[in-house]
Formats: sequence, C-alpha cells, structure tokens
Amino acid sequence: MSDTQSLIENRPPSVAAVFLERVAATPDAEAYRYPVPPASGQGPDDWKSLSWGQAAERVFAIAAGLVDLGVQPEERVALASNTRVEWILADLGAMCAGAAVTTIYPSTNAEESAFILSDSESRVLIAEDAAQLAKARERRADLPDLRHVVVVDAEGAVPAEGDPEGWVLSLADLERRGREYLADHPAAVKDRIAAIRADQLATLIYTSGTTGRPKGVRLPHDNWSYMAKATVATGLITKDDVQYLWLPLAHVFGKVLTSGQIEVGHVTAVDGRIDKIIENLPVVQPTYMAAVPRIFEKVYNGVAAKARAGGGAKYKIFKWSVGVAREYAKVTQDNFRRTGRATAPFGLSMKHKVADALVYSKLREAFGGHLRAAVSGASALSPEIGYFFAGAGIHILEGYGLTESSAASFVNPGEAYRTGTVGKPLPGTEVRIADDGEILLRGPGIMQGYHRLPDKTAEVLESDGWLHTGDIGELSADGYLRITDRKKDLIKTSGGKYVAPAEIEGQFKAICPFVSNVVVHGADRNYCTALIALDPAAVLGWAAEHGLEGKSYAEVVAAPETARLIETYVQTLNDGLQRWQTVKKFRLLPRDLDVEHGDLTPSLKLKRPAVEREFKHLLDEMYEGAVEA
Repeated sequence: MSDTQSLIENRPPSVAAVFLERVAATPDAEAYRYPVPPASGQGPDDWKSLSWGQAAERVFAIAAGLVDLGVQPEERVALASNTRVEWILADLGAMCAGAAVTTIYPSTNAEESAFILSDSESRVLIAEDAAQLAKARERRADLPDLRHVVVVDAEGAVPAEGDPEGWVLSLADLERRGREYLADHPAAVKDRIAAIRADQLATLIYTSGTTGRPKGVRLPHDNWSYMAKATVATGLITKDDVQYLWLPLAHVFGKVLTSGQIEVGHVTAVDGRIDKIIENLPVVQPTYMAAVPRIFEKVYNGVAAKARAGGGAKYKIFKWSVGVAREYAKVTQDNFRRTGRATAPFGLSMKHKVADALVYSKLREAFGGHLRAAVSGASALSPEIGYFFAGAGIHILEGYGLTESSAASFVNPGEAYRTGTVGKPLPGTEVRIADDGEILLRGPGIMQGYHRLPDKTAEVLESDGWLHTGDIGELSADGYLRITDRKKDLIKTSGGKYVAPAEIEGQFKAICPFVSNVVVHGADRNYCTALIALDPAAVLGWAAEHGLEGKSYAEVVAAPETARLIETYVQTLNDGLQRWQTVKKFRLLPRDLDVEHGDLTPSLKLKRPAVEREFKHLLDEMYEGAVEA
C-alpha cells in the first residue's frame, strides 16, 4: 500500500477528530486571520489572528453551549451568514458537538430559508445579524422544531414580543454558557467527538438548483475526513501556504477548503466581502485562493478596460500581450506533457519576457505578488481566459465536483495542470464515462442521498455506489477529464444537430471583453441565438469614449452603436464554429444577470431556464418569421 493510500484509508472518522489532532500538534501556530473594521468606519481594516489553540477554545465553547441547549448528535444546527471567521468556528463547534450543520445562503429569502429550516428539522439557527433573525421570526409559526436563534452580530437582534423565552441569544451568550458547562463537564466535548461515527450525518447542504425546491444533500463525517486527507495528498496545499478565503461557506466548495486547511495546518485569511477582494489581496498576499470563473472573467475584462482607457497604444500592447500569453501557455503546457519540462522556443520566450515586464508583472502584483496557484470550480472557465492567466504566471487549476460528491472529485495536479481540463480524480475516487458520455463517480466523497427523498436519490445514485453527475465529459488516455456540457443543457436543433451551449458561451467570453454573461439558445429551433448581458464597468467605459457619456447602462445597451460593437465579436465567434453552432441573431439584455433576480445561483452558476423564461419575448422576437422544422 502506498503512503497516499495508507493516509486516506486510515483516516479518522471525522474532521472533528482531525481538528483535535491539529490543535494538539500546533497549538501556537496561526490558524485564522480576520478583519476588524475601524471604529470610525474610515480607513483600512485591522487584521487580527487566532492560533489553533485559541480557535479550539472558542470551538469547544460553542460546542458545549450547543450541548447545554439540548442539541443531540445528528440534530441539525443551521448556519445563515456571510463568510467570516465566526462561520468556521460555529461550523466546527456544531461538528464537535456531534450535530449536523445545515447551510443557508444569507441572500436566501424568508420563504426558502423557512423551507430549509423546516425540511432539515433544524433545532438551532446561528444567524449572522438582525436581518437573518428577522427572516426566521417572520416564519416562526412554520418552524416548530426551531428552539433557538443564536446571533453573531447581536446589535439590534433582541427578543421581540411573542418570542419564546430564550429563543434569541447572542453568540457571546452561547460561548459563555459553553464555558460554564465545560467547567462542570470538562470532558463533554471530547466525549462527543470520540462518539462520532464515520457514517454519522455531518452536513446537510441544500442545492440551489435551477428549478423547483432545493434538495438536501446528506454528507456524513467520513466525506469530510476523506476530503481533508485526499486534498492534501494531491500536493495542492502545504503547511506554509496562506489561503485567502472569501467564497460562500454555505457552498460545498468552501467546506472542502476548510477541511483541507485543518489537515495541513496552514493560515487562512477569512473575509467574505466581495467588494473588499481587490483591497485585501495586497494585504493578505495569499499563496493560493479559490474562486469561481466569473471572478477571473471580471479581472480579465477589467484589465482590458483599463488598457483601452489608456489609449490606442496601451490597448494594442495589451492585445499583443494576451496573444503572447496564450501562445506561451499552450506551448509550455504541451512541452511539459511530452518532456516533463515547461519550455518554449527562444523567440517566444523573449516576447514573453517583454510582455511580462509591461503587463503580466503588474497583474501578479494585483493578486498580492505571492500567488502560487488559484483553484477554479463550480462551473467551467473559458480555456482561452485560462491560457491568458497561465501565460501571465497566474496558474488557475480547474477542479470539478458536485455537492453530491462533496465538491472536490477532480483537480489539476500542480505543475502538470492542463488548461481546459479539470485534472485527475482525487486519490480514492473512481470515474467512468457512460455510453451516452455522462460522467459517473464512485468513492468516499459520494453523498448518502437526498434528505427524505428516496425516489430522487434512486434517480442519481446506483445501488453499487456510482453517482450520475448529469455532466458530459471526456477522459484522456492519461486520466485528465474535460467537461463538455451539462447533460440536460445539451440542445438539439430542429435540424437534428446537437449543440453544447456552455462551450460556445465560454468561447465568446474569451473573445469579447465586454461580456458579463451569455445564454446560447436553440433547442428545437432551426438556428441558435444568444442573450448577451454586458459588463457594466467595461461597456460604460467604452461608451464614454464613443459619444454615449452620461448614459445609463440600459441606454447604452439599447444604442445601435453598442449592438454594432458586439456584432463584430459575434462574427468572430461564428468564424470558429460549425455552421449549425453559429449564433444567427442576438439581443443585448437591459441589465446584467445576477443572484438577486434569480438568474444565477449563489455560486454564480447560470440558471438557464430562469433566464429564458424572463426574456422569452426577446427569444421569440429572434425567431419571428422563421420556419421551424
């Protein structure tokens, strides 16, 4: 048995046990950094730290507090909060109490929040602030199982008329109760941890989905213990890393990142405020971070817009550097695959050196100057955007997984990463491609099933453990996986041709620096069309230079000049497509797609049916007069 196999197969039954091991091994080492805004509200944040020992004191206090509230093993504790250090401490506290954590995005409305709390039978809700408390209070009559709401930021979160006694308490109150309980029962938390079984429910994550009610995915403790060991076994992270964690921790991807960190013991800087990312990067100086493709697309568009605003010469240099980066990345990756050395011809290397001095080095500095790798997941990154960042020295390692597979099933392996693929399976994970191209997965990361939905579970999980992912993919001879589309998103034109919209959408994002989101449509139609949402900052910057200064976003996208601009990029896209894939017509949307309008999931995945429903009039308009087969 190899060291890797031994490490994974002899794993502890839970991440709670891994946490105890980490605290015992490095109690004084830094575990977490978190920002404290200045009291005046002005100026930079003051970053504070917690050692592993200090984190354990708070985690144990939270765990004991939950035990004191009567929470039993496997009973659900819900978490509704933005990403912050208290989220991690509360999650660990619930796990160490033997409870199971149910996650709720803070953007979730009161109705859906109540559904998740009710369906999961959550006993306690740990809410970020008064706004999250208000959503639970609004639907309290529908939540007979909810005994307590613990509020992290207690300002304004006070008991109201009609609240049962003790229904609302602050996180500080919970921790104080926990410390008092531990004074009388010093072994209580460690006893709970010792009693955790590998198959015991640890996490209940409700998939946001694109239609219908969300389904609760049941993930036992063993899933996370496996993820902690397997992600470290890939060599992706080391004890010397500094991670910048801003992704939503309600998403399964965030849970993998926290589990791996506990196993290896590196520092994590936690701040979920998206508007602070650019400000935080030079302060945190991460060596690795995870993101979703939309973040890299926005960075790419922002750099392009800044170069364009600098005048014709600067923009020309930028476009040249993009071409050099892509060529350099493709050549070096190909050479590494063949020879094990990431080399490039002398002439290309010289051009790359010049471009690095002019463009790439500044881009790396914007990421903090120490970024060794960035991990991208949740949806596909356009390969051409990936090649640009790779050539610029920002190595984006795409990975792949589902909530149903504990998020991380594949990841690109360090230096041997291949842009356009999601890498190789984690040690211990099996993969096969079905006859229709669907990716099937089996291994220790696979869910137990959907909560209280045996029929839905049977639709995707076979009796021998194989999970039907719903994604279409291809495996290379040496085990690299490429995702081509969602099985249910493959569209068939009325002419009988299959089209993968996500692939076309990704190509367009690499071509057009103004696009934010694009939806290719064509199922049962005789040609393809597209709904295109533009990036507000990029297109308004262009508009100011082309006689449309002062116009609103809606006015700019409605202007004929803007349509002519985007048409040139659509024509470029079509030049590289098969005839039946080409986008014959398009419409610019009056606003960008977002989570608030229900166009995107909280992890920024496109909700295709929702967008097509809302903008059906634009789609119908593009097919008026067309003869449908």
